Amino acid sequence: MIRQRAQKVVLVSVGLLFVATVCPLLFLLRNDETLQMMLSLYVTLGVFLLLASRNPSAHRSLIAFAAWSSLAHAGAMAVQAVGEVGERAHLLVGVALFAVIGLLLVALAPAKTTVGATVAAS
Repeated sequence: MIRQRAQKVVLVSVGLLFVATVCPLLFLLRNDETLQMMLSLYVTLGVFLLLASRNPSAHRSLIAFAAWSSLAHAGAMAVQAVGEVGERAHLLVGVALFAVIGLLLVALAPAKTTVGATVAAS
């Protein structure tokens, strides 16, 4: 019960965090098309994570995608931090944030249900 509650709290928190990126998307980044595209994906993912929070076990693949894409994003930012001395602090904060999000989503991922358990539950 505690694990399920934690799953929902993390999904709602990450979903709201991703949806909140719509603010800079609309107001601050009007001249940065690349960042606009990336943030639009996160806003969309945030909406779907909020929907997945209702029934996490039915949305395992979405949660896995959010987790592993966050870890991949953290990895890419870590590599960029090595070469970008002027942006290193900014990038490392992003690495930490996306790594924590990815690890939380992986650690709290819903258990895989077997076909037999699904049929028996019906």
